[in-house]
Amino acid sequence: MATLCRPAVSVPEHVITMEETLDLARAHHADHPQLPLALRLIENTGVRTRHIVQPIEETLKHPGFAERNALYEAEAKARVPAVVRRALDDAGLRTTDIDVIIYVSCTGFMMPSLTAWLINAMDFSSDTRQIPIAQLGCAAGGAAVNRAHDFCTAYPEANALIVACEFCSLCYQPTDLGVGSLLSNGLFGDGVAAAVVRGRGGTGITLERNGSYLIPKTEDWIAYDVRATGFHFMLDKRVPTTMEPLAPALQELAGRHGWNASELDFYIIHAGGPRILDDLSKFLQVPPDAFRFSRATLTEYGNIASAVVLDALRRLFDEGGPHDTARGLLAGFGPGITAEMSLGRWSRSDDRSALAEATV
Repeated sequence: MATLCRPAVSVPEHVITMEETLDLARAHHADHPQLPLALRLIENTGVRTRHIVQPIEETLKHPGFAERNALYEAEAKARVPAVVRRALDDAGLRTTDIDVIIYVSCTGFMMPSLTAWLINAMDFSSDTRQIPIAQLGCAAGGAAVNRAHDFCTAYPEANALIVACEFCSLCYQPTDLGVGSLLSNGLFGDGVAAAVVRGRGGTGITLERNGSYLIPKTEDWIAYDVRATGFHFMLDKRVPTTMEPLAPALQELAGRHGWNASELDFYIIHAGGPRILDDLSKFLQVPPDAFRFSRATLTEYGNIASAVVLDALRRLFDEGGPHDTARGLLAGFGPGITAEMSLGRWSRSDDRSALAEATV
């Protein structure tokens, strides 16, 4: 039975506060006709601090897509290995124990993927499989968990490594002046996360079922417009309303498993913004505190895209974890509009007999 172990998370050293973000918006967009609305929306995110790979003065410049992408590659190679080592240590494994690396990122591009570089630089086995995922945006964290679960189901003795690397600040576009773009400038942050899914053993979420759901005719609600200047983030104002159709998809997945999504013990949810969490709380009929780990990520780091679900899970570990055999849900949301969902029970490496009884 595949178990999602403790994630390791790292954020860059440069910090920008909510107050600094608001001051920058006022200074750079003083004549914007919708500035008061944008400021109000940024304040309502509840994001107190974000971490970025460059000082804000450098972030606000745009030297060109090629230079930005080169910086993405350099920062990924500088920051990912330490996070991977911590994730492996937390799972009690070595690089040679890993059978597949699933790398998710939507804020830069490399070919070959960073997976190839990691295999060479960190002495993974040369027959390690590679699954890079670049176009699922924030949903990719959940998708990575699901693909790792699928792999370990197909190969029960195998172990999977998940890596999420997001430098959202490198996608800042100074010429994008829509309210959605201004809101994004105050919402997204940078972060790197990694976690191991063990085919056997391990402490964490023993994964039991996963699924995906796409809301029809919403593929242009979250998108990139790829131009000579790089990735231009497109955010439709209807995105915050998506929890109403997605909550039933979560309920249906849980129902097929014999569970009620409104009565679980823990929830690890992508924190796209406060309304996403508020609405999901409403439509799933669970208390707001159920999403406290996601809210903490949003408050301290902002929306770190695919890394959010791993950071929220890390916070559950930091709290000591729920009781053994506790039932939970993990979900990431992103372009499509897509939901990647998984169900599992909390288990400890020495608690397999209790878990086996609970699943009978």
